[in-house]
Amino acid sequence: MRSRVLAGAMALAVTAAALTPVAAQARPADPLDAVNTFIGTQDEGNTFPGASAPFGMVQSSPITTHYAGYLYTDTAIRGFGHFFLSGAGCWEQGGLVSMLPTTGDIGPGAAFDTSKPATFDQAKYAAPYTHEGEVGKPGYYKVHLTGYGGIDVETTASTRSGVERYSFDKSGPANVFVNVGQANAKEPVSGSSVRIIDDHTIAGTVESQAFCGGKPYTTYFTTKFDQPFSSYGTWSPDGGTPGSRSAQGGAGLRGAWLTFPKGGQVTATTSISQVDARGADTNLAASRVRPFEAVKNDVQRDWRRELSSVDITGGAPDDRTVFYTSLYHAFLQPLTANDADGRYYGFDKKIHRAIGWTYYDFFSLWDTYRSQNQLLALLKPDRARDVAKSILAIHDQGGWLPRWAYASQETNTMTGDPVTPFLVDLWRFGALSGDEMHAYQALLQNSREIPPASSPFQGRSGNASYQAGGFVQYDPNFPKKGQDTDPAHGASATLEYALADCSLSVMASALGRKQDAKQLAAKGRTYATLWDPSVTDRGFTGYFRPKVTGGSWYTPADGPYSPQGQDGFHEGTAWQYQWLVQQDVPGLVAKMGGAANAGKRLDDFFAYDDLVKDPAKTAHEKWVVGPYDYYKQFRYNPNNEPDLHSPWMYTLTGQPWKTSAVVRAAHTLFTNAPNGVTGNDDLGTMSAWYVFSALGLYPAVPGTGNFVLNAPRFAKSVLHLPNGRDFTINARGASGAQLQYVSGLRVNGTASDKTFVSLEQLRRGSTLDFSLTGDASKATWGTSRFSAPASPCAG
Repeated sequence: MRSRVLAGAMALAVTAAALTPVAAQARPADPLDAVNTFIGTQDEGNTFPGASAPFGMVQSSPITTHYAGYLYTDTAIRGFGHFFLSGAGCWEQGGLVSMLPTTGDIGPGAAFDTSKPATFDQAKYAAPYTHEGEVGKPGYYKVHLTGYGGIDVETTASTRSGVERYSFDKSGPANVFVNVGQANAKEPVSGSSVRIIDDHTIAGTVESQAFCGGKPYTTYFTTKFDQPFSSYGTWSPDGGTPGSRSAQGGAGLRGAWLTFPKGGQVTATTSISQVDARGADTNLAASRVRPFEAVKNDVQRDWRRELSSVDITGGAPDDRTVFYTSLYHAFLQPLTANDADGRYYGFDKKIHRAIGWTYYDFFSLWDTYRSQNQLLALLKPDRARDVAKSILAIHDQGGWLPRWAYASQETNTMTGDPVTPFLVDLWRFGALSGDEMHAYQALLQNSREIPPASSPFQGRSGNASYQAGGFVQYDPNFPKKGQDTDPAHGASATLEYALADCSLSVMASALGRKQDAKQLAAKGRTYATLWDPSVTDRGFTGYFRPKVTGGSWYTPADGPYSPQGQDGFHEGTAWQYQWLVQQDVPGLVAKMGGAANAGKRLDDFFAYDDLVKDPAKTAHEKWVVGPYDYYKQFRYNPNNEPDLHSPWMYTLTGQPWKTSAVVRAAHTLFTNAPNGVTGNDDLGTMSAWYVFSALGLYPAVPGTGNFVLNAPRFAKSVLHLPNGRDFTINARGASGAQLQYVSGLRVNGTASDKTFVSLEQLRRGSTLDFSLTGDASKATWGTSRFSAPASPCAG
């Protein structure tokens, strides 16, 4: 999901040779050493390089000028914040409780002049820094600030605490600024407070705006230093007050400075809570304020365990770095949201307690349902079960299932019905064991009904038209409760509803709800109501087209309808959304005039003839290039979610070798460099796409549990499943440096012409042996009419 407003996509040419930090030079034996946390910190990847525990509540990362926190080409660091999202697109996303070490006298007329309020603007007191020696690894970040006499800053984290260690080159007194009135650029802070508790401890609050125009929410924090500070003061919009122990108020500059008489080395441990001040104290106590190295060793041990769930062999060093960094990004979220005592702030605005499980929040479902959800469910089923339980808790406490949950509120961001395929896939993977009917009833309500006007949830706001006529009307003026509403993007919402209903029909059938299953499967084919056989573009006839209230085709005021236009589609065009019918491939192919014509459309969509001649050039020049270039487009957009599955549509329509070619071309967009993520990473969605596609399998059809295959990038990959079994993928001679196609496959030693494997096959610990070829004419594997998986909602 992308930012709602952007002045223009960045066009910086950042190369691996120029900007890859020293930390990215990896020893192949340890997955931690292969990770480069700077990947995605340039050109709107929107990742952060600082420290976090897996799925942690707290992060400790630098803030520069970018709304996501850190921009690699910036030259000064404003502070080190304690809350970040990885790869999100909207502006309001953290950097809360920003701390920066400084040196210099503080007072009227001093270097930091307390009589001038602007003195305490973090953009003014920001410290220049150098990339030389900068380190970014899982659970550890290091940078040298070249200002204030030189200061090394190191950060690490536990699940509920962020830790910074400041080492001052300059002898004598040193300061730490704790800024509660400012955060990341474009993150509004509407209220804040800070209190000096004792000579080691500071606490306070930050009231900031939730993601994508959401409502304000409060974060509580407590910070403890390992050294006593000898003097202090606070600042407010009126300036600084030496000796003041507290400050509070609404929007505006606010914070505290702490002066350590001997400087040297100072360590700060910060815990946060969204429940209350007691929660922040509880989380700090649970973290035990341990020495920096102890915290670092523990979190890196946790990361090593998480990342070692997949072992890869082969590929260039950069391939290994891109793979493990992608896996790392996919394991950063959703975020732990309950305090150490189990308490969490629910969607009913009451405090609840999670006992024996972890309550998670921050769900970017429009993105993650397509790839990150399945990767987590496959490799980390215990976490997936808690994710599913958290989603159901949101329903039970808030009255409806979420779409984009952030800080115990529904932001109503994006369109369609992503929670349905998300939860259905969790059911398919076993994460809803014991809660199947509970989840099914919630999903059925969400599928058929609309939340009441009093509810903060918007749900399927286009359901009245969809249930009656099989389509969501296009109405850009439809009332909305948040950033988005489905009728404002009626055509794409219709396609998303249909895909979701089909996935739910699979669950209904397995639960014995046969009548529901039949009705939902029929709803899975309602995409057909928007197919206009009269529309032509680029030599092809028939496209999806929005309908307005009453059922008439939408026609723009300034001319005929174009499938390359933006009207009726969310962050894409009819060209991209024409492939979002993987639940009924035969029906879609028939509307396109048969398999041959569908294949020609795919060839045009991917610029396939150019691709086989020069994959990298085609991906970088022919496909959609800018991260926010959604409209007036007719080609594959690898930067955004709606057509992430579309390379596998080749396989689902009988041309699997072309899937492998497209995937290899797309891999050229993922590099070991700060601009090495294509588009926003969207809470691990793009990274999970890379992990799956590099392994050679992708969950293209929600609810089925099937993984559609392509040529693996690595000679050998082993997925260590939590049930104690290994799923092994062998592809002798695999090389990401060239196009390769599958010429044969053996599953557990038996030849197979199937272009997919099931979840059950994976969990049994199967072995796939791929034979690869560089000659497309020899890639006849998987081309029979029985090779592809059946469409779950084919008519």
